Amino acid sequence: MSKPKTKTRKSQAGPVTFETVRQLALALPGVQETTSYRTTGFKVNGKLLARFHQDGESLVLKVEYAAREVLMGANPKTFYITDHYSCWPWVLVRLSSVDKGLLRSLIEDAWRGLASKRAIAAFEASRD
Repeated sequence: MSKPKTKTRKSQAGPVTFETVRQLALALPGVQETTSYRTTGFKVNGKLLARFHQDGESLVLKVEYAAREVLMGANPKTFYITDHYSCWPWVLVRLSSVDKGLLRSLIEDAWRGLASKRAIAAFEASRD
């Protein structure tokens, strides 16, 4: 009898790295790589959507407050905040434990909140 496969989708795709984040962010129209607080960040229309945290293990990502609470409640190992971010619409994401598909969706959501309507429409049209 063969042993059942127990690999998850995440483990088959490999771990999320800073390069993974870079590729996901720069795949969105108008996103530019920049520097924020002496770390690599990503902006659209001059507004920050994400940056690498100075701890070297996390990503600081723009999110709505309600979404942040849901993410932290559902997976506190991956999503958290420090006192510094408690009053700001950001969440910290531990790259070692985040699912790549979820991260892609969260980065796209952050982008949609900052991109122009024209850029969003063009992006939607390119997906059809």
